[in-house]
Amino acid sequence: MATQTTNLHTPAFSLFAPIRAFFAAIGRGLVVAAENSSRMKRIEALNAMTDEQLAERGLKRDEIVRHVFKDLMYV
Repeated sequence: MATQTTNLHTPAFSLFAPIRAFFAAIGRGLVVAAENSSRMKRIEALNAMTDEQLAERGLKRDEIVRHVFKDLMYV
């Protein structure tokens, strides 16, 4: 039985390259935006605290994300 291989250099495959590049660029942009958001910076700051410091604020480590996004989440 013969097997069929995919040639990545066929014209049909290269037609999708710009589409893949477009969506990859969007994905990279979303990652950069998320990393630079004030909420992500707040999460990083809280994660850098000790468990004792979090307890002083009435938080547990597994509650940090929920705490930071509480205005956007329906709990």
